[in-house]
Amino acid sequence: MGNTILIVEDEETLRFSLSHGLILKGFHIMTAEDGKAGISIVKKHVIDLALLDFQLPDTNGLSMLSEIKKIEPNLPVIIMTGHGDIKTSVEAMKAGAYDYILKPFELDEMIINISKALDHRRLKEQVEHIRLQQKDDMNLGRIIAESQKMREAVSLVDKISQTPKTSVLIFGESGVGKEMIANLIHYKSSRASGPFIKVNCAAIPDTMLEAELFGYEKGAFTDARSSKKGLFELANSGTILLDEIGEMNINLQPKLLRIIETQSYRRIGGTRDLTCDVRIVAATNKNLASEVKKGNFREDLFYRLNVMPVYVPPLRERLEDIPHLSALFISQFNMEFKKKVSGLSKEAERLFLSYSWPGNIRELKNVIERAMIITEGDIILQDLLPPEIVNENAKAGMIEEKREMEKDTNQSAKENQDYSLNTVTKDLILKALNSAKGNRSIAAKSLGISRTTLWKKLKDYGIEEGAKV
Repeated sequence: MGNTILIVEDEETLRFSLSHGLILKGFHIMTAEDGKAGISIVKKHVIDLALLDFQLPDTNGLSMLSEIKKIEPNLPVIIMTGHGDIKTSVEAMKAGAYDYILKPFELDEMIINISKALDHRRLKEQVEHIRLQQKDDMNLGRIIAESQKMREAVSLVDKISQTPKTSVLIFGESGVGKEMIANLIHYKSSRASGPFIKVNCAAIPDTMLEAELFGYEKGAFTDARSSKKGLFELANSGTILLDEIGEMNINLQPKLLRIIETQSYRRIGGTRDLTCDVRIVAATNKNLASEVKKGNFREDLFYRLNVMPVYVPPLRERLEDIPHLSALFISQFNMEFKKKVSGLSKEAERLFLSYSWPGNIRELKNVIERAMIITEGDIILQDLLPPEIVNENAKAGMIEEKREMEKDTNQSAKENQDYSLNTVTKDLILKALNSAKGNRSIAAKSLGISRTTLWKKLKDYGIEEGAKV
């Protein structure tokens, strides 16, 4: 296992036997027989976990725990205690100890407690790392909102962030940046200092998703050798993002509905209710209203999630953002690839603005990454773009050219038609006048028009009095 464990125990026999047993299990062991020696080791060495006897020659568990937490706040500590010290040991847990174990204990029992404590620490560190990474992402200003539709979305998020518990449903096509909107909701809210847990409901098999979300008790199923906290429990006081919520099995949806309505749930195999203070943000590229009609999604859950819907528009509806997103990605890949690309050529930018971007922002980022890898210059040229972008623009140009040709043809046909009609009308008027021997009243009557209309037509066609066919 490789973890370093500090054993602080004044009883030599227990200290030796415990050390020997843990060494055989692969742990690195350091020992101390009193509090002073133990504190000195914590100050000088990297320790992954401390086993602390509650009654020591020079101090007690509470005092030493306090000293350890000043040096290493995140160091997990397990208290070893006698029956008479249980009450005080519980106080030590409130002060920051991970757990306590009653003497005498079996080595296997201690190893289980150690493994759980180390797993808990690793998980906390991972959550903290993800939280800081996501916060750094937000500080980079990755929400580009130059277009009107994105400005409206960000404005709505600003209002949502002021409400700490309201459920949010983010919807839009795949790759539009729904996760970044969820980040914005969390880090602009009063929950920003709490955990932000992300779950892709489509990436976890149905049989495992319930266990991941709600946890399970020891013995709940064959492989449940110990109890496990679920992601809702770990997200307490923070936010949980349920991405691709439309893929969640309908049989699991009632348990999610219960959390939204009562802020309580049970682990798999559990007999008691647990409570959690979590804001639920759901995201989907599906039309959940249609999924409700198909029977794939619960109507009551849909309305519970859809309290505050946020629409993230596709990239083709926010063309003003493309140059700014491109500049952002170029800047990021310059740092990653150690290049000095200044931007897009005018032709490349024109193609970007003409392309439909079915993969949205994700596709844009991938296209720029590819171009940045293969470019040898300081600008991204048209030749570096994938054929689908160039071909779609060429096809669009051909379609536009065809439309112009059809327009010209139609206009010419209309002019020819107008010319033919005018010729026929003029001939009819001349024949009517000849038959009436120049009498306009008789000619107008034979044509079925008024004398005034006939006069106007004669003027339009430049027919002089007495003209003949």
